[in-house]
Amino acid sequence: MLKKVLIANRGEIAVRIIRTCREMGIATVAVYSELDREALHVRMADEAYALGGETAAESYLNTPAILAAIDESGADSVHPGYGFYSENTDFARAITADGVVFIGPPPEAIDVMGDKISSRLAAESAGVAGVPGRSQVLESFEEVITFGKEVGWPVAIKAAYGGGGRGMKVVNQPSEAQDAVESAQREAQAYFGRPEIYVERYLTWPRHIEMQVLCDMHGNAVWLGERDCSPQRRHQKLVEESPAANFPDDIRQRMGEAAVLVSKACGYVNAGTVEFMYQEGEFYFLEMNTRLQVEHPITELVTGLDLVEWQLRIASGEAISFSQDEISHRGHAIEVRLNAEDPAGGKFVPSPGTLTRFDVPGGPGVRLDAGYESGDTVSQYYDNLIGKLCVWAGDRESARLRMLRALDETHIEGVATTIPADVAILSHPDFIAAQHSTRWVEERLDLSGIGGASAPAPQSSDPADPLVLREVTAEVDGRRYQVKLWVPDSGPAVAAAGGAKAAVHKPRSSGAVAAPAGSGSVTVPMQGTIVKFEVAVGDAVEVGQTICILEAMKMENAVNTEKAGTVKEIKVAPGDSVGNGDVVALIE
Repeated sequence: MLKKVLIANRGEIAVRIIRTCREMGIATVAVYSELDREALHVRMADEAYALGGETAAESYLNTPAILAAIDESGADSVHPGYGFYSENTDFARAITADGVVFIGPPPEAIDVMGDKISSRLAAESAGVAGVPGRSQVLESFEEVITFGKEVGWPVAIKAAYGGGGRGMKVVNQPSEAQDAVESAQREAQAYFGRPEIYVERYLTWPRHIEMQVLCDMHGNAVWLGERDCSPQRRHQKLVEESPAANFPDDIRQRMGEAAVLVSKACGYVNAGTVEFMYQEGEFYFLEMNTRLQVEHPITELVTGLDLVEWQLRIASGEAISFSQDEISHRGHAIEVRLNAEDPAGGKFVPSPGTLTRFDVPGGPGVRLDAGYESGDTVSQYYDNLIGKLCVWAGDRESARLRMLRALDETHIEGVATTIPADVAILSHPDFIAAQHSTRWVEERLDLSGIGGASAPAPQSSDPADPLVLREVTAEVDGRRYQVKLWVPDSGPAVAAAGGAKAAVHKPRSSGAVAAPAGSGSVTVPMQGTIVKFEVAVGDAVEVGQTICILEAMKMENAVNTEKAGTVKEIKVAPGDSVGNGDVVALIE
């Protein structure tokens, strides 16, 4: 069995892995960026090492820094979690070349399935049909236009080396192709470190059904059941459930068997998920995620299996100890994602900030996997997932009502969250009747009357606070230590410097200041980084026209003007960091 695991990730998935390792008696090593110095996963691990930098590229996608932490800590294995390097072949090979166990599939399997194009070809070779598309990397936006004319609009552009909706863009007409290709490439590069994209048909009203698989080094492969992940926004999941409702059992069996065939076709080992699109009684292979999924807890709740435990056992060389016939499913589980986003009006605007309050739910059948506690900061530089709220009950309706009760007990302040949208989804007759699809949230769900905004709590400014004993973070040769010091009790400001739970944001200078509404000033709705400008000084613009693209929490957001006129001044440049309400352009 493995002795010490370095977790090359952050947030709730790092916390999740630490907990299972602790139960198994395995030591854990955390790594962290400058902004995550006081993060929950750092506080929970047995050891922690600084990677430096703030952005993902500077820290969690910095291979030399991670390799140095492995060497310093003496870790014998690395768990990549999901996102970041979890499906990066070069990283997996760099780990194994150092004689360290990669807790995931062999690099050769990531080569095949981590690349969504070659995975389509592998699935076809196993006799499993995929969504109609082109199995090669896009070289130009003209190829998208040609494909759209062949199969009809809309079409979908996707990241070849990623998943989770990152780098995915829907193109409804030829005029959108160029911007969509450029945006998809930027998002794919930012989140997965690879810009390659491809195109496929966009189904009109599908359900997103995925199959969890486990494969060991001894040729055993089983499917553990399906998850319905259809309620989505921006092609990213909001609510998941297992088993899928109104889903024929014969389709379930065929889909599970297809998932095993696809896994064996690439020599897969460890936990993985084969994703399908299901529409009108037919299913199509979508992709294989060669890692643990965000929504894996609901499979754990209905099967009684700890998937992280099995990842560790399989990576240690153990064989799966049960057969397909011995897998049983009990009851119904639902997961909702608690994201730092404002869902008001269905816009789902990223909302980075400090959690001034985080009251967690409890009671029978409730599980919360969170990467933050009250006082922690959700940074603009990383994914906005605060945590995953999961419930289990004997049947779907009982689970739905239990989730609504648990959401009512969950109170988060300091950032806007998706909780109001989660409640709207779970309460809607379409969801209750399982008549939803991947397009349902954005096309039919009315979110005009909800809001998720929450103002941060006021901070103390009294300089005459007495001394108090605080734990302070110190680093020696990159390794993190906790020491105790007497410091002035100056509230949150000093608490951040003295080792409390607030992260520090260091914005690049933008020279922007907040402006009143209706002044002709174009302001940004959130903290983020300017990616590009769509206009220049002197251009004529219309109401609602996009002025610039803002990246926040790995998502690109269009910043539009509310006034028609001429661009008088552009106050920031691509690469600048801006805050909520900052002025980026003036219209006259």
